[in-house]
Amino acid sequence: MDELYKENAKIVFHYLYSICKDEQLTEDLVQETFLQAYKSLERFNGSCKISTWLCQIAKHLLYQYWNKHGKQELIPIDDKLPTENNMEQQILNRIELVDVLRDLHNLPEQMREVMYLRALGDLSYKEIGEIMGKSENWARVTFYRAKEVLLKGRKE
Repeated sequence: MDELYKENAKIVFHYLYSICKDEQLTEDLVQETFLQAYKSLERFNGSCKISTWLCQIAKHLLYQYWNKHGKQELIPIDDKLPTENNMEQQILNRIELVDVLRDLHNLPEQMREVMYLRALGDLSYKEIGEIMGKSENWARVTFYRAKEVLLKGRKE
């Protein structure tokens, strides 16, 4: 089990963090993921990579947590107070960010998840493909198509 943890904990952590953006919750859920995996290892049938199976367990645990405690909206804390000179620019940037996140949220689930993993989780296409149970090329094409959908929506 130690070997399994060493090989996959980083992938599971990045996957969860890219979705929930809460480091403490992510750390707790990674531990819970491996505990659940240990308890149900006999049910792993080898039809997918072990990292994919672990990420699915992790996602299920995250959704359970959100159902029980409610999904938390994270508000970034900025230590610097805005000056009058850049306050307007910060407000415009914030509005644009909200628009992009809204557009991203409206993407189909697989596109949205690939975008989160790539842009926010900083995972490679190969890692994304493994997590999603698809190929590296599938992840690359899905990311490209999602980006095109977002750009098309911004031009309209």
